[in-house]
Amino acid sequence: MTALLTGSAGGGAAVGAVLGLVGEMLRRPWGSGSTRLWVLAGVIALGVAMDVRAAGMGLPTVRRQVNEDWLHRYRGWVYGVGFGFQLGVGVVTVVNVSAVYAAMAAALLAASPAWGATIGAAFGLLRAGAAFSVAGVRRPDQLAAVDVQLRAWDEPSRRLAVGFEVALAGVCLMAAIL
Repeated sequence: MTALLTGSAGGGAAVGAVLGLVGEMLRRPWGSGSTRLWVLAGVIALGVAMDVRAAGMGLPTVRRQVNEDWLHRYRGWVYGVGFGFQLGVGVVTVVNVSAVYAAMAAALLAASPAWGATIGAAFGLLRAGAAFSVAGVRRPDQLAAVDVQLRAWDEPSRRLAVGFEVALAGVCLMAAIL
């Protein structure tokens, strides 16, 4: 679990730092922080539209998961760090919610490698947090029970994510106005 969380935070921090650096180079054309908040609110709103499939829109994603052959080929910590890193990067595995893209936009619009890395690391840790649901699993029947629970929470968690995204877009707009 430690390797997974470390890899995920590291992957998110790496991508966030690069995006923050690019954002820093684009700071002048973008103007004030207020403008960047408006842009972030727009990105989040577009993401919400994709999450709810408005006008038939869907999220752009790859249909790729971490190579399961790694599980038997590498030591557990190598697999954990590698899997975690890919989760933290965000877009090299399946993207199910637009919050992945919103986090990347936030890192870019932070216009700072340090803040971008912070945003990315937080994103990576949160994305890897789902692994806690299976941390105590030791037998196939336990895994099957967790799968049933996760499937039951799929739709409610999507609604909750959309609600948080709408609230975050509102916070961005309020901060831009004030």
